[in-house]
Amino acid sequence: MARAAAALAWLATLLYPLAIWLGLARFEPRNLALILLVVALLRVFASPQPAWLLAAGAAALLSLLAWLGNAGLPLKLYPVVVNTVMLALFGWSLRHPPTVIERIARLRHPDLPGQARPWLVKVTRAWCLFFVGNGAVALWTALAGSDAAWALYNGAIAYVLMGMMFLGEWWLRPKHAR
Repeated sequence: MARAAAALAWLATLLYPLAIWLGLARFEPRNLALILLVVALLRVFASPQPAWLLAAGAAALLSLLAWLGNAGLPLKLYPVVVNTVMLALFGWSLRHPPTVIERIARLRHPDLPGQARPWLVKVTRAWCLFFVGNGAVALWTALAGSDAAWALYNGAIAYVLMGMMFLGEWWLRPKHAR
């Protein structure tokens, strides 16, 4: 059940900007608050880890604010919450190794040598910087951008940038993490 909820939570998170962008053009924000609430509930079922429970609580609060105020802004702040949670997870792992990136790397290379750690720490720091920048742009698009600009960045460009970061690390890992 948790695996299915995790897959649905990630799918809902990926499709969320598109759903909100299309929805804001046709419905009142209070009607769309249910979408964010469903994403929050999927997060709770997907992972009982404190960080994701906090993210789910923040999403539920944003959903409540959107419903009470019939405002679209709280709905558009969800990507900021996701980036904040990811920053917290990656940052926490820097202080409490192994880092998130090392854990991911060890899934594919369980025998990763200890001298790979400095590289993996650098990559984790790079991801932290990415989440700061991505979260800042997500916030800016929510506050100052059009709904279309917000959806384009948070529903496409941010994912392309994440993919480039992931592929870059995957491509460079064999050269630096030996």
